Amino acid sequence: MKPETKKVYIYIMKIEIWSDIMCPFCYIGKRQLESALAGFPDDEFEIEWKSFQLDPTIESQSGKDVYTFLAERKGISVEQSIEMHKGVTERAKNVGLDYHFDKAVISNSLTAHRIIHLAKKNNLADEMEEIFFKAYFTEGKDLSDVSTLIKLGIQAGLNENKVREVIENESMFLNDVKKDIAEAQEIGVQGVPFFVFDRKYAISGAQPVEAFVQTINEVRNKK
Repeated sequence: MKPETKKVYIYIMKIEIWSDIMCPFCYIGKRQLESALAGFPDDEFEIEWKSFQLDPTIESQSGKDVYTFLAERKGISVEQSIEMHKGVTERAKNVGLDYHFDKAVISNSLTAHRIIHLAKKNNLADEMEEIFFKAYFTEGKDLSDVSTLIKLGIQAGLNENKVREVIENESMFLNDVKKDIAEAQEIGVQGVPFFVFDRKYAISGAQPVEAFVQTINEVRNKK
């Protein structure tokens, strides 16, 4: 008779993240969360990225810099806009990110979000998010450019033809994006990043690492 083997049950905490790849605080928040998770090496976490658009009406404006764009939207001077971005750049630097707003290309993030859902289907969502964030905030890539999107998708590990298909067929994964945004509205998300832990606790914004650690511990204690 074979000896009875003891079953080991592993608790996996699910973390849902509503984010827009053109949101500077979302990239910062991603790094803060990653730093917090590094403090739980024996735990397992399931990260699910969900789409959110800060402004779905934005049109690609390759000839306008981010400083001028924000100044016009907020009714402030370009100088004030530059100062605001300097503060964000410093926050990014504190978590190891290198922002170059002077190179950022204004574009609508919808197509990129649809590609992220393709990546999600292939268990590559985290890789795709990271690549898109870096492309926009650090490298100054135009995320409305077809060839750029295809190259970035391939970099994440996606099939070139599949990425091209998503770009050309505007209905692909559109409902998935809309579903994420509708769900955000249902649970009261008013800004991103927004993190939900096992549907028990939530963190809004790019909070300090300690806030994530505290929340994870609280969720673990209630499992």
